[in-house]
Amino acid sequence: MRSAHGDVLPYVTTRNTARDMDVIRAALDEDALSYLGYSYGSYLGEVYTQLFPGRTDRMVLDGVMSPEFYNQTLLRGAEATNEAALRTWASWAAARHGTYGLGATRTEVLAAVGHILDAAAQQPLRIGKTYLLDEHVLPAVLIGGLGSDLDKPRASLAATVGLVARAAEGEPVVPSEALAGQLEVLLTGAGSAPASQMTAIICGDVAERRGVGNYWRAVQVSRERFPVAGPLAGNITPCEFWDRPAEAPTALDNDVPALLVAATGDPRTVYAGAEGVREQWPSSRLLTMDGARQHGPYGEYGNACIDERVNDYLRTGRLPAHDLTCEA
Repeated sequence: MRSAHGDVLPYVTTRNTARDMDVIRAALDEDALSYLGYSYGSYLGEVYTQLFPGRTDRMVLDGVMSPEFYNQTLLRGAEATNEAALRTWASWAAARHGTYGLGATRTEVLAAVGHILDAAAQQPLRIGKTYLLDEHVLPAVLIGGLGSDLDKPRASLAATVGLVARAAEGEPVVPSEALAGQLEVLLTGAGSAPASQMTAIICGDVAERRGVGNYWRAVQVSRERFPVAGPLAGNITPCEFWDRPAEAPTALDNDVPALLVAATGDPRTVYAGAEGVREQWPSSRLLTMDGARQHGPYGEYGNACIDERVNDYLRTGRLPAHDLTCEA
């Protein structure tokens, strides 16, 4: 991608996307725009408000990504939350040992995960006729299944772990359609244009060069505390070899009326990031889903308390009088 579009890549940044948003606003002859942004989209919304203060109406940021936590790996700072999500999932799987056979206790399920990680480190695991899953890619598969604590994604992860466990024992296995698609992207890059574009944006925003050796040491240190999430969060990215950003990373020094939505156990954008933006923006309100490990609760989790309050704000434009908490 870089060699084919090298002349354009320095301009593929969040700040330039925000500028494009304002061009659209002006073309529509609107004084302000309303905005709903999830995850990275929340960061884009924050940057827009910084560049164009006073040009937003109703604004909802869900799965809030604070500039403080916006970095080239995105998971850096979320290691502990992801390991906690893994433990919670292990308890869920243990309660369904009869279905998935991963262990009857959390400890046994986590031991099964550790076993497949060790096996993949010894020799890549064959998944179907096409894919070889090694210790570097396997954590991405596991973390990819921890974005929600709803039953469906948890069941999908349990099925994947069971399949990989059989592969670790030398059994021939056939991946599910979902796992095959995930491995296709991770191992071949096929269909990964959105991920490649996101990489270009991040590197254009916050590229930093630390030296290859520093990444290796960071991976080894983090692996001790966070065996699954640590290597991913500390690993090298293309940004190490990217030109430095044309503009400095965005810092918030404004105050915006907005509805911030976050789950306390969000494994992608940590809850502390939402709290930080709330503190930065006194005019905003924080709508918290307590006790959930969900990235982007609004409209995704099926929590009526969350959905009704966001819908009320979008309909009326009136923020709650104070921060609110909904139970998961």
